[in-house]
This record gives sequence, C-alpha cells and structure tokens, in this order.
Amino acid sequence: MIDNPRDRKVAVMAKYFNVIGVCRPSEHYMVSLDGRLAEIRKMIDRKYYFAMNRGRQYGKTTTLAALKDFLQEDFIVASLDFQFLSQADFETERIFSAAFARRFALALRRVPEAAGEALDRIKEYGDEGCALSVLFEGLSEFCGSAPKPVVLLIDEVDSASNNQVFLDFLALLRGYYLQREDFPTFQSVILAGVYDIRNLKQKVRPDLEHKHNSPWNIAASFDVNMDLEADGIAGMLAEYEADYHTGMDVRRMAQLLYEETCGYPFLVSRLCQLMDEQIPGSGEFPDRQAAWSREGLLAAEKILLMEKNTLFDSLTNKLEDYPKLRELFYSMLFLGERVVYNSHNDIIQLASMFGFVKNVDGAMAVANRIFEAVLYNLFLSEEEVSNRTFSAAGKCGLQCGESHETFVPACREISGSTVCIRHENGGFSWGTGAALPAGIRVALAGGAYPPLPCQ
Repeated sequence: MIDNPRDRKVAVMAKYFNVIGVCRPSEHYMVSLDGRLAEIRKMIDRKYYFAMNRGRQYGKTTTLAALKDFLQEDFIVASLDFQFLSQADFETERIFSAAFARRFALALRRVPEAAGEALDRIKEYGDEGCALSVLFEGLSEFCGSAPKPVVLLIDEVDSASNNQVFLDFLALLRGYYLQREDFPTFQSVILAGVYDIRNLKQKVRPDLEHKHNSPWNIAASFDVNMDLEADGIAGMLAEYEADYHTGMDVRRMAQLLYEETCGYPFLVSRLCQLMDEQIPGSGEFPDRQAAWSREGLLAAEKILLMEKNTLFDSLTNKLEDYPKLRELFYSMLFLGERVVYNSHNDIIQLASMFGFVKNVDGAMAVANRIFEAVLYNLFLSEEEVSNRTFSAAGKCGLQCGESHETFVPACREISGSTVCIRHENGGFSWGTGAALPAGIRVALAGGAYPPLPCQ
C-alpha cells in the first residue's frame, strides 16, 4: 500500500513551560496577556508614543509579538528588532536609513495592505541609503497612503543606546509627532528595552547643556502592569493540571509562586519548568503529584538559586557596573536600613528600571524573595561581608538537618533570636541578638511569617 501523507496523523507536541525567547500560547503554558494587551490598545487608540521599559526577561518581546497579532485587524503593524542591526549600521545617517528601510520593508512583506508605491520607495532607500529627513518623508508618505493607521514597534532599542544617529532618529519621530496634523505619521510608536530612552542623550552627550534634554520627551508614561498576578498564574496552572492531573491545589500553588517571585515572569516560568521537568523522579519526589507541592517548589528554588542564568548574571553584573547600587543593597539587606523610595534619585531609578527593587509603602524593597536570596548568597560569599556580619563558621545553629550548598528557602527558619545561615566557606554560621541584622531576619523568615509584599 502506498503511503498517503494526507492519511498520516500529525503528532501534536505537548505544551511546555518556556524560559527562552518568545512565549506562544499554541506551544507554551503561559499566563493570558489579554488584559495587558487591552490596556496597551487603549494607549494606541489615543495615539500615544511610549517606551516599554522593563528588566531582563520580563516578557517585553513576548508582549510585542502578541500585540502584533492583537492589532493586525485594525492597524498595519511594522514590528522591528534592533538586534538585527549591527553597530556599523549606526555609523552614519545614510547607513542607518538603509538598514532601517530594509528592516521596515521586510517587516511588512506579508501585509497585503502595505503594498504600494510608497513602500516600494522605502525599499529603494534600503539599497543605497538616504538622509534621515528623506527617509522620514518616505515614511510619512507611506503612513498617509496606507488604508489603515500604521503602528511602529521596535524591540531591543538598547542596541542603539549610545548612537547619535539614533538620537537624531528619535528627534525626527518627535518632530513628525508634533506636526502630525500637517504631515502624516505613525499612529503610535512603541520602543521596548531595559533602559529608559529618555536618558539616552545623557549617555551620548554628557555635557551639562544637553544632560537633561531628550528627543523622547513626547512619550507617555507606560504604567501597564507586566507582573504576573496570582490569578493569572492560576489560569496557567489550571491548563497544565487539565493535561497532567497532578492533583495539585492550583490556587495555593499559584499563590506560593507569586509570593516567592512577586510575579517576575522568568522566575515564575523557570520554577514551573523545574517542577515539571526536573523535580519529578528526584529524591523524595517520585512523580509530578509529589513535585507540585510546597516542598517541590522549595526544591525547585534550591536548583534555581544554584544555577547560572542570564537574569542572575544581569543582577550581579549591574552591581559591578554601578557600585552605588551595590552599596544600596548592602545597606538594606545587611544593615537593616530603611531607604525612602525616591523616583528622582538616580540610583533608585536605575534599580527600579532593572526590575531589582520596588516601592513598598514609600520604602525601597528588593523586588522578590528570589532576588533577595541571590543577593545574600553573593554578599555572604565575600569574606569581607561574612567576617563583618557573622560569627565564625560552625554547624547549623538550628540543627535544621539540611545539607545546603547555598542559602535556600528550605532553611528559612527562626528559633528565638537565632537564625541558620550558610557561611561562605561551605559550613553554617548563626547570629544572635544585635549581631543579626533586621534585614536578615525578615528575609529568612518562612512559614507563618508574613509574605514579602509584592505591590
């Protein structure tokens, strides 16, 4: 019998938790983005230009991908990624214009409504380049002739952050925005990255005259919450539970995940991935039913805190790049100092931009318990910190019975005024009374201790 391809059954790959690249609902377990997209749509309807600034692995690229699909019925969406532009593409106006024109045309190659003479002209700019002013005349012509309003999305704008040409590009966006009644332009422009675009001029032109001027001062504030809420996490877990029938308490597990991560997308997904893929069949967790429990979550946290990943690398590298940021965390965590949250303070603004801290009742707080543990492990591994803060290494003061290689929530126990803490030499130390900073007591508290505020 001849095999007929039409008769073959196509195997449907099971969904999984994803921590690399774009998350797609058809392939991955993920929190619904419908509410977030609806809020962004309101801003676009009002013709706002804005920047989506969030820390690494906060779901910016996933949001932009979903937004493109969400808008395509009512808008022509040109979605660009500056990761595809090299440093050489920013050397001159002509070179940048050519690179931008090529990426713009490529982004619209499968959009029938975009085809026409105006797009053909932009394609020509991609061959030999042109002045930025000429490029924008072509973009204006395209926007004016398009059958639908045009929305421009640019991801990874940090790639252009130190280039004067990009500042000139932003200035032209601003100019056309201000003259939009006379010159057609984009309905909305969304720039996504870690760094606040409004601070770029300070980086490129540090002289006092230009220090506080920005070509992006037309941008509306982006106040859309991109944290994962407990209800959203529960929805994701409910889908997983429908597939695997672990018997987990979906609501309780969602709340535990939220309390540990405060909804940081990468951390939620990575912990779920570990409980799905690595925890079952290990040690005291013979199957998925055992893994999807509070104990399984703590085991997943232990693995997470011991691994090297790009998010933790970003956190520790920023401490090296910005010594004042390191001082800030040290004073909060090891000296127990209350730091007033002031958004006008450059270092606090920086820490917030990276997603490392939050405002809790007017005071600074580390963004989540995971970041707290990472920072404690980092500082405790430094001999200077451990010698200054703790007694000589010894056995666990609580006899917790655990053999931890790092500080993990499983050892977050308090007995009177004594706390178990891992010493940098691999043993355990313990502090009592005044020797134990307030920040430590808060961070190591588990169980019945009030959860870390996540507002």
